[in-house]
Amino acid sequence: MSIKFENEDDDEIIADINMTPLIDIMLVLLIIFMVTSSVSLESGLDIDIPKTASKTETKDGASVLVSMSENGKVSVQGKFVEWNDLQQRISESLKSENTKLVIFEGDKSSKLGMAVEVMDIAKAAGAEEFAIAAESVSN
Repeated sequence: MSIKFENEDDDEIIADINMTPLIDIMLVLLIIFMVTSSVSLESGLDIDIPKTASKTETKDGASVLVSMSENGKVSVQGKFVEWNDLQQRISESLKSENTKLVIFEGDKSSKLGMAVEVMDIAKAAGAEEFAIAAESVSN
């Protein structure tokens, strides 16, 4: 005669991996990546920024980035712009960013005359503050 207990079948070992903590970690990493990637702004042009040894103040907050390449291509906020549409694109970007600051980023071999023309166009588009991007060199 064999006696069978009711709990014998319920004592099986469960060998499943709990995926909930892994999913939580991946979602947190995804959110961190999304926030940090939107902070950095690429100009979209291959630019060799001039270097400077002097320390200057860093501009924080909203701004419109206008990039000028060595061969005369211009981009606003990382998107290529035709010369005829430059004023309109800068004006739209100033309104969308709710700022009056334009940061110029130019290749060190680009022409000064072109930078002055872009500055005039930006001023006509509504910019009131200007800054020039430069890479700091440590001594």
